[in-house]
Amino acid sequence: MNNPQTSEPRGHNADAATQPGFQAHGRNSQVQGKIGAQQLERLAIVYIRQSSPQQVLDHRESRARQYGLVNYAQALGWPKDRVVVIDEDQGHTATTSDERSGFQRLLTEVTLQHVGLVMGLEMSRLCRSNRDWAHLSDVCGVFDTLLGDQDGIYDPNDVNDRMVLGLKGIISEVELTMMRNRLERGRQHKAARGELFQKVPMGYVKLPNGQVELDPDEQVRAVVQLLFDKYDELGSVRVLWRYLLRQKVRLGIRLQEGPRRGHLEWRQPCLQTLYAILRHPMYTGAYVFGRWRRRRQRPAVNGQRTAKVQILPMSEWQVLLRDRLPAYITWERYLANRERLEQQRSRSDRPGSVRSGKALLSGLLVCGRCGGRLHINYVHRKRSYYECVRHRRDPNHARCPGLSAAVIDAYVTEKVLHALEPAALELSLKALQGIEEERGRLDRHWQQQLQRARYETERAERQYQAVEPENRLVARTLEKRWEEALQGQRQLQEEYDRFLHTQPPLLTEAERARVEALAQDIPALWHAPETSPAERKEIIRCLVERVVVTINEAALDMNVAIHWKGSQVTQDTCFRPVRSYTRMPNLQELLERVRYWRQQGCTAAEIATKLTAEGFQPPKRRDHLFTAEIARSLLHQCGLGAEHQQSDLLKKHEWWAADLARELKIDPKRINAWIHRGWVEARRTPIHKRWLVHADPKELRRLRKLAAAIDQTACHRPDPAMTRPRKHADN
Repeated sequence: MNNPQTSEPRGHNADAATQPGFQAHGRNSQVQGKIGAQQLERLAIVYIRQSSPQQVLDHRESRARQYGLVNYAQALGWPKDRVVVIDEDQGHTATTSDERSGFQRLLTEVTLQHVGLVMGLEMSRLCRSNRDWAHLSDVCGVFDTLLGDQDGIYDPNDVNDRMVLGLKGIISEVELTMMRNRLERGRQHKAARGELFQKVPMGYVKLPNGQVELDPDEQVRAVVQLLFDKYDELGSVRVLWRYLLRQKVRLGIRLQEGPRRGHLEWRQPCLQTLYAILRHPMYTGAYVFGRWRRRRQRPAVNGQRTAKVQILPMSEWQVLLRDRLPAYITWERYLANRERLEQQRSRSDRPGSVRSGKALLSGLLVCGRCGGRLHINYVHRKRSYYECVRHRRDPNHARCPGLSAAVIDAYVTEKVLHALEPAALELSLKALQGIEEERGRLDRHWQQQLQRARYETERAERQYQAVEPENRLVARTLEKRWEEALQGQRQLQEEYDRFLHTQPPLLTEAERARVEALAQDIPALWHAPETSPAERKEIIRCLVERVVVTINEAALDMNVAIHWKGSQVTQDTCFRPVRSYTRMPNLQELLERVRYWRQQGCTAAEIATKLTAEGFQPPKRRDHLFTAEIARSLLHQCGLGAEHQQSDLLKKHEWWAADLARELKIDPKRINAWIHRGWVEARRTPIHKRWLVHADPKELRRLRKLAAAIDQTACHRPDPAMTRPRKHADN
C-alpha cells in the first residue's frame, strides 16, 4: 500500500504535466515558493477514498485520477520512494473521521512530523465534517504540513490559504447535506407513490422492473399461509415456533444481497423471523414506508456513535397504502394479530404470554383493591400463591392480601367447564375437522418437500449425464452431488413414512370415536394427564378476559367477578382459605362452639359434623368440611383434647383411676378389677368413657386396708366387710 508502484493503476505513469487538471502547477513559482526544504525532507501522502464499493467498481476514472496524484507529487519534487499512498478507506462510507482508519493513520503521521504534503483530489472531500476539516487544518498548520489538490497547494499558516481552506470545508459540508436531502426527498417521493421497495419479506419477490409479486415457489407460499393459520390456532409465537421445529417445517428465504441474490434457501425457523412476519403489514397487500426511525445516540466509550432503531406506532407511519400488493391475510386479521402480540408482552398492564406453570390465572387475575395484576409465586414448586406486588413499586401503597391459587383456579375452572357444556357437540365436530385439516396441511408440505427432492436428484443426474465421460475431474464432482441428492431423497422418504405411520392423513373410526367422546366429555378432557397447564390456560383465555378478586381480611370469603369475552360479568362470593387458625376472624366464636359441644358430651367426629352444619369453615380446606382430626386439634387448643386433663369433670372427692392407683401405690389394673367387682363406687366420663372413682378420706383408709389385706392373704380373698364401698352424701 505504501509503494506507489504497486498501488497506482496501470496506464498512469506519464509525466504530471500531461495529466488533465494538473497543467503547470508543478512549475508555478508561487507553488514552488510554498514548498520548502523542510517539507521536501518529509513524506508526501496521497489520500485516496471513494465512499462505496459501487463507486470503486463503477467510477474508475475518479479512482485513476486519485492515483495519478502520485505523479503530481513527484513533479513537485518528492522522490518516488518518499510518496506514500493511503487507500485504506476505499469503499468505506463514513461521515466522520472516527470511523475511517486511513484518515486516522494520516493524522498520526502528521503529528509525528513525518509528512510535508497531504495530497487529495479535492481538499473539500478529505473530510465531510467541517469539524474534522478544521482539526486537520490546525494540525497541519502546527507541524508545517502543506495541503494540495488539483487546484493548487495551500499553506494552513497563510491567512489567504486558510480562508480558502475554510470556505472549501464549509462548501463540502453543505454539499454533502444538500446531496443527502436531495436523495432523501427523491426517496420519499418514490415511497409516496408506493414504488420504493428495498427489501421484501419471505413469500414475496422483487422483479427486475421494481414490482413485487408473490413468490413463484408454491411451497414457500404454503409455508407462509401455514404460519398465519397456526398462529390463529395456537395463539403464541413461541408455541408456533416449537410446533414448526417438531414438524420439521423450514422457511423458504430468498437472499437479498450478495452474489447469490434471489437464490432460495430453506432455513430453520427462529423467533425473530416469526415475529417479523406477523408484524409486517405487507402480507395484507398494503404498502408501508417509515415504520421505524433511526436516532443517533451519545458517543460510546470508544468514541463511536450507535444508531438506535425506534419502532413507530401505526399513526406515525409515513406512508400507508392498502390493497396495493398481493395479500396472504386480510387487514382485520393483521390488526388482530398485532393486538394479540401486544397483549402477550410481559408488562404490568397486559396478561402476557401463556407459560407452563400450574397456576391457571396468571396474567388474568386482578386485585379488586388497587386494580393491579396479581403475580404468581410458586412456593417450593408445589404450592402456588397469587400476590399483589404493587407495594414493592410504590412504598406508600398498602400491601394487598393474597390468596392461594388452588381455590380461585378451581372456582374459575368450574365456571369455564359449565360454560362449555352447551358447546360440547359443536366442539367435537370442530375437533374432528381441525385434526383432519391439520394432517392434510402437513401431508401436502411433505409431498412438496419430496417433489423438490426428486427435482434436485433429477437435476443432478442430468448434469452428470451431460458431462463427457473422459472429463473425470468434473464427472467425479457431479457424481458425488448426484449421490448426495439420492441420499437426501431417501432420508426424506423415510421420514415421510414415519410421519404417515404416526399421523395418517385420515382418521380411523376408532380415532374418530375417541375424539368425539373426549370432546363431549369436556371435564374428563380437562383433567386428563395429557392436557398440559398451558393448554388449559389457552382455553380459559378464549373465554375469560380477566378475573377481579376483592379480598376482605376480616372475613373468610372473597368477591370474585369473572369478566367474560363479550362484556358479560359473573359475580359471586368464594371461600378464601387462610394459613392458620390465628388468621380466622371468627376464631373465638368457633372455639366457643367447640367447648359447648364438648360439654354436651359430643365426640370429635360429632363436633366436626355440627361445626360444618353451622357454616363454619376450617383453614386450608377447599371442601369447607371439618373432620374428626380437625376437631381434635381444636379441642387441644381449648384445653379439652383429653378428658383426664379436664378438672371440671371431677366432682368432690373423685379420682381418675390412674391417679387413685398412684395414691394407693398399687397397680392400675387392680383399681379396674375393683370397679368391675363393685368394691369401689365409680362412674364413666361421657366422651371417652374413662373411670372416675369416688374416694373421700375415710374411703381412702378403707382402700388402703383392703390393698394391705389382699397382699397379706395368700388367696387374695379379703374380709367381705372390707369390700363394701361406703355410701357418700351425693348418693
